[in-house]
Amino acid sequence: MKTVALIGYPIGHSVSPAMHNAAYRSLGLDFEYVPLEVAPNDLKEAIEGLKALHFAGFNVTIPHKEAILEHLDEVTRLAEEIGAVNTVQNQEGKLIGYNTDGPGFIESLREDAGFDPKGKKCVLIGAGGAGRAIAVSLSENKARSIAIFDIAGEKAEELAGYVGGRSVKDLQKEIDGADLLVNASPIGMHPKIEASPIPDGIRLHRNLTVYDLVYNPYETRMLRAAKAAGAKAVSGLGMLVRQGAIAFTVFTGKLAPMELMRRAAESALHS
Repeated sequence: MKTVALIGYPIGHSVSPAMHNAAYRSLGLDFEYVPLEVAPNDLKEAIEGLKALHFAGFNVTIPHKEAILEHLDEVTRLAEEIGAVNTVQNQEGKLIGYNTDGPGFIESLREDAGFDPKGKKCVLIGAGGAGRAIAVSLSENKARSIAIFDIAGEKAEELAGYVGGRSVKDLQKEIDGADLLVNASPIGMHPKIEASPIPDGIRLHRNLTVYDLVYNPYETRMLRAAKAAGAKAVSGLGMLVRQGAIAFTVFTGKLAPMELMRRAAESALHS
């Protein structure tokens, strides 16, 4: 049996194990996907342990997507350009980093939200590892503008400079003129489901598409606010499934049963 892991801190909210294991079973693959909670100070030792135990690979989630880079032997061009990794393949002890977040997001944005970012004004909340993938992907897909907001202002400024966007403090002004609002921060994620990345008093509008990368809960406080404003509200579950399907192929060499993975993820969310 080959083993694949998810590493992050915390990871109790994740439905990735249920999603991947359902896909392995459906194709009769001798794989198992396990969640491993890894605190930031333990990252180096955890990676050495995964190599020593001959894991086939592992997915990487908050807060390790950027810190993981220094521990890898090689990264793909896209992962290097983004500056974050969420998927690592172990090729006989050689660790190769990928980023499936960006492609997964764009696929979901187009297919689940019916939104093409080309020529659109975009506002992004969160400049961490996921935020980097979203910002680079929006830039590569020719968004008209990318305004980035993060409570850590220096991170927003650095990312904005990297993708030719701008760091903002007046979020209301940017949202008023935006076509797309994306939350790439973990705010609102289980168990702190009543938190929102949108500060109190911020108004949304009906011509906005609101995409929340947080998928647990399926309908976040931010998405409820979007619906109340008449905006299009899109859960991050679609991105989770699509980036997971790409990672599945990296680990197994097989085409992922994406619809089955979506059903398994939805079932795990509602169980």
